[in-house]
Amino acid sequence: MHSWKYLWVLALAACTPPLPDPPASSFDLTTYFAATEAQIRAAGGMRTDYAPVDARFSKADLMRNFMRIAMFDEYEAVDGHYVANESPSNLRRFGRAVRVRVINGAATTSSAAQFNMQAVAEYTNRLAAITGANIRIAQEDERANMVVFFLNREEQPRYARQLGRYVTAPPFEVEDAFANSPNSLLCGAFSLSHKRTPDSYRSSVILIKSEHSEAMRAACVQEEMAQALGLTNDSRAARPSIFNDDEEFAALTRHDELLLKILYDSRLRAGMTPAEVRPLLPAIINDIWQ
Repeated sequence: MHSWKYLWVLALAACTPPLPDPPASSFDLTTYFAATEAQIRAAGGMRTDYAPVDARFSKADLMRNFMRIAMFDEYEAVDGHYVANESPSNLRRFGRAVRVRVINGAATTSSAAQFNMQAVAEYTNRLAAITGANIRIAQEDERANMVVFFLNREEQPRYARQLGRYVTAPPFEVEDAFANSPNSLLCGAFSLSHKRTPDSYRSSVILIKSEHSEAMRAACVQEEMAQALGLTNDSRAARPSIFNDDEEFAALTRHDELLLKILYDSRLRAGMTPAEVRPLLPAIINDIWQ
């Protein structure tokens, strides 16, 4: 994996719409994203039910999905850019307290900014309750290590050059992904760790495009913050789940809560290999199954 030569090791999680070719850069993204969301909804997507009766899952399903979602990377850095290349990985998660901050671009209206702040704050509290990890909104005088940006297309290059104000020494790949994010990328999360402890995250930056509707911004918050915690991959076999590129579900499900509980269970630790994690899962799943 080329990113290992840098000071930071990166994990990228992306939410991608099921549309073919995105529009040219001059196209109005608000219109495009509205059409994207309409198409997803027309196909039965953007569901918010927590435990749908038409998508039951077993303990074996949960174990399989955890191995695919937590123990694989979806992207890798190649020649300074991210490319899709699913590959096995060690277990990764935050090894320290998580302090969350929201950055709204200057073009964000006051009502949109208020919505964004509330969506992130409420979800931060929920993630802390689910995982038992030390996660909360950063106070004004605290340095955050999970920063959620709501930016429009024009703001992204400027903030890409300023990422060092928010996280220590962001690699070029992250700056490039912020500055040159394709229209087909709805939102993305970038988790960073020091090369001495590559499987223990120290910080994350999350990009959510402010041209989205409230519903889509909320969906991006839920998926990307969870993926930034260590559920880095997507799986088409995972259902009901937001960790599936088909966009059927737009809100964290019971299935997904259980994945997060497994990830932060005290019997697991950052750096474990798939062979070390797999035999521990049946007992963990039995204990958290309700």
